[in-house]
Amino acid sequence: MRSLNIAATGMLAQQMNVEVISNNIANVNTSGYKRQRAEFNDLLYQNMRRVGANSSQEGTIVPSGIQLGLGVKPGAVYRISEQGSLEITDNTFDLAVDGKGYFQIELPSGETGYTRSGSFQLSPDGDLVTSDGFLVQPGVTIPEDAVGVTVNASGEVLVDLDGQVAPQIVGQIELARFSNEAGLEAIGDNLFLETNASGQANVAVPGSPGFGTVLQGAIENSNVDVVKEITNMIAAQRAYEMNSRVIQASDEMMQSVTQLR
Repeated sequence: MRSLNIAATGMLAQQMNVEVISNNIANVNTSGYKRQRAEFNDLLYQNMRRVGANSSQEGTIVPSGIQLGLGVKPGAVYRISEQGSLEITDNTFDLAVDGKGYFQIELPSGETGYTRSGSFQLSPDGDLVTSDGFLVQPGVTIPEDAVGVTVNASGEVLVDLDGQVAPQIVGQIELARFSNEAGLEAIGDNLFLETNASGQANVAVPGSPGFGTVLQGAIENSNVDVVKEITNMIAAQRAYEMNSRVIQASDEMMQSVTQLR
């Protein structure tokens, strides 16, 4: 019976759906995290009576035909890049992007990673780094004798030095944008890599047309809506149960057939 295999594909699809939802919920407190959503496609159809075929020698046409679907398959799991809420931390080196754009991070492999998580710190040499010690690009070094650090909305890093009235510019933070943000490859640790699907990075200073601004002393929270995710999980669970009921019903029908004498 086709219904057994069809219902099995439905159960597998809803299992993946729950896995995606659970990952969203697990990262509800991950700064800069973007929630994901599973999309599904119907499988091929078996033509029992092809639509549009001739039904007689006089040229009459079958208006609808008979097509039996064979189930469902995963189509994509894409990332929703809407802005998360901004949380004020008053930490000097916490930076949030208000709008579009990613911070650029130099990875140990030499590649450039991209992140929305701006929870930065200083290395022993005074370089601005991530929590794993990866350098923020372009490099920003804070002098040892700095008594204050300010990052303005356009990404300029200014320091107050003892004995000087005017602040001194020591670096410029730049942001990267992509034509298709959903095409970025997630590698963990809040980092993404450029792919052919994302397109090449378009780099500019914060506040440029199409780019967001930088807010110092704040971080961007996850854009996961817990209530919506729980609702989606309940719907996925019910869909899983209904597919299992189809398998149970198909089994009972087959059992009835085997008991015929």
